[in-house]
Amino acid sequence: MIEDKNQQRTDLGQLGEFGLIEHLTKNIEIKQPSTLTGIGDDAAVLDFKDKKTVVSTDLLIEGVHFDLAYVPLKHLGYKAVVVNVSDICAMNAKPTQITVSIAVSNRFPVEALEELYEGIKLGAKVYDVDIVGGDTTSSQKGMILSITAIGEADAEEIVYRNGANDNDLLVLTGDVGSAYMGLQVLEREKEVFKVNPNSQPDLDAYTYLIERQLKPEARKDVKELLKALEIKPTSMIDVSDGLSSEIIHLCKNSGVGCNLYEEKIPLDPEFINVCEEFNIDSTTVAINGGEDYELLFTIKQDDYDKLKGNPNFTVIGHMTKESEGIHLITRANTKIQLKARGWNALSNENNEQ
Repeated sequence: MIEDKNQQRTDLGQLGEFGLIEHLTKNIEIKQPSTLTGIGDDAAVLDFKDKKTVVSTDLLIEGVHFDLAYVPLKHLGYKAVVVNVSDICAMNAKPTQITVSIAVSNRFPVEALEELYEGIKLGAKVYDVDIVGGDTTSSQKGMILSITAIGEADAEEIVYRNGANDNDLLVLTGDVGSAYMGLQVLEREKEVFKVNPNSQPDLDAYTYLIERQLKPEARKDVKELLKALEIKPTSMIDVSDGLSSEIIHLCKNSGVGCNLYEEKIPLDPEFINVCEEFNIDSTTVAINGGEDYELLFTIKQDDYDKLKGNPNFTVIGHMTKESEGIHLITRANTKIQLKARGWNALSNENNEQ
């Protein structure tokens, strides 16, 4: 995405580390009242008063988490913000600040990092978080991004992974699987481009899937939606590593089992069509694909009527006693043990991109 020979290229060495930081962050505005001091000192100073602080961090590594053959740098910057904000939302907290650290090789000019930062700043604006610090350094292999997200919540608002109980209902926001199929479409078009560099892909039929992959959105709205419904989840997690993996996380942390119903899993029509095109089973992708950044949570059965019919939420199963295990109930009413086949950051298969 950065090989256009006609682009202006300013070598990073011309600015140096501190000059680059100043250049990339000069127009960043501080909006959160909890941000006392942002970029420009040895550390940010935050004041949450009576609120509890929630912190999460994430790494995005070129060749492992993204491929610049089809990922625009602006989209990458935006997605890097979303990935971390989603973790704060999964605690039922409000994201407030981020720090941004970047390691790059000398193949990237200043203009490339400007494009990346445009996406980061847009993500910060959309999710109303302040950029309050970070680091820049060199890399021997491509680009590495690390963002730390900070959030706040009242103690009684925070939702953990370990609060689910037997008979709680399992609820999902949005739909799942689309981001994975968007990646499959992009990977296919990359291979076509290798064979014929003059080919122009027609991606109109895959707009939603590609957007879910390249420009996902965190469910910052869910906290207020649930508050308005007077529902506090008993447990919660974001769906970044695949639905099956996240269900297993909730079950293990809470000491419960689960029945997930295949017929209840929400799937987008475009996703179903493309699964047929690729001859891939849609349920397999839906429970094992990752990067959807939807929220998966449990609620008490008494709260069902408050949530019933709301288009933002789908009840996809219920929790059971731990001894009953974790299962997928198929459309044919067959019980299959659910296994974590989603993203594994340390597997060789995922790291061979």
